[in-house]
Amino acid sequence: MNKWHKVTAYTILSLLLVSGCSNDNNNHKDDDDMEEMDHGNSNDNNNSKTSSNKESFVQAPKAFNSQASEGLITLNTKNITRLISDGPVDTSIMVAQMIWPATHKENQPGTVILAPVENWQLTMASANLIHQPNNGPILFTQQGQLTQQVMNEINRLNPNGNVNGTQILVMGEYSESMKSQLAEYKVDQIATTQPAVFAAFVDEAYANVSDGEYSQSVIVVALEDESQLYSLPAVNWIAHMPEPVLFVAKDEIPEATSQALAKRKDAQVYIVGPESVISVEVEKELKNYGKVTRISGETPTQNSIAFAQFKDEKTGFGWGLKEPGHGVSFISTKTPELALGAAPFSHLGKHAPLLFLEDGKVNAAMYEFLATIKPTFKKEPSKGPYNHGFLIGSEATISYQTQGILDDKLEIVSEDGNGH
Repeated sequence: MNKWHKVTAYTILSLLLVSGCSNDNNNHKDDDDMEEMDHGNSNDNNNSKTSSNKESFVQAPKAFNSQASEGLITLNTKNITRLISDGPVDTSIMVAQMIWPATHKENQPGTVILAPVENWQLTMASANLIHQPNNGPILFTQQGQLTQQVMNEINRLNPNGNVNGTQILVMGEYSESMKSQLAEYKVDQIATTQPAVFAAFVDEAYANVSDGEYSQSVIVVALEDESQLYSLPAVNWIAHMPEPVLFVAKDEIPEATSQALAKRKDAQVYIVGPESVISVEVEKELKNYGKVTRISGETPTQNSIAFAQFKDEKTGFGWGLKEPGHGVSFISTKTPELALGAAPFSHLGKHAPLLFLEDGKVNAAMYEFLATIKPTFKKEPSKGPYNHGFLIGSEATISYQTQGILDDKLEIVSEDGNGH
């Protein structure tokens, strides 16, 4: 808070008076000095309160109510919308129904993306197609089959079709039974199941529906299963913006990835993940294709926070979450697969990046991050800014107590700590 000094009536009068000094004038001067000292002390106190208040934003609560989760008839709180699901199929349908009500043409999707639930790499790369001009959710196939539950959601959405009229995009295997189920829709397919090749095909497919232009910026992530938690934060960004994701191994760049990068002149390459998942040697090789920037954290939670905070001011790449007024998605590190179907939360609505909760809990790194986006107000809380969180998972994976902590840390509060 900037220090300020009130100009009193006495001060104004003393400036207007041209007569010689008198005892009264000296008394007025003394009064002014005292008043300015009082205001100075008041401002110092307010600054001290504000500083103390901000320090409290980082702190974990100490006194918990063991009865808080008893008798609940809703699991939504003022700053948190919870999707009660620990399975990717149900999660994807819930997200589709929230993002695309499909009550009329303007809020129906263009294209529904069908991706294999058993292959996170293919599904992650597919998220690049969520964005315009497809404007549609990811729903899941299972071993090349389409369940009636998913088929019902496709029919409910009744996709309008993209610029090419495509209503359904099938990623990977497209069985005869699926062809029969989807006979009434215009369907296209990307058939390969090799992650690096598939990601390059998706990159090309997006360029084909975007006037043949390839995004100059590219995200590079690790394709190994053990690196999944470090790679997945990028899925929300590629659903939000046109940059694709391309895959590398820890110590090798696949040929398909090299070819995709070579289609760009002086690419902006953003590595997501620490050196433990993408080596320094691979980073050096990537520099052959353009400028390389690594965004990383040592743990999956720290890595997701680093990606949420990163912003390249020159290219516009990155969320840049360093102040209040944002949506965020919370998922437990125990259920990373839920991030795939939940990616559309970054496409429409609150445009929320992904944050991983370590084993479904708020750790020190997350407390510190949430403190940086804690909203405050001086006079009117009704003017914002506001945060909102989407929490994906049941109470078995993310407890109601954790939800309560997150809800509190996202809440707007008085700057001086005195309440509303």
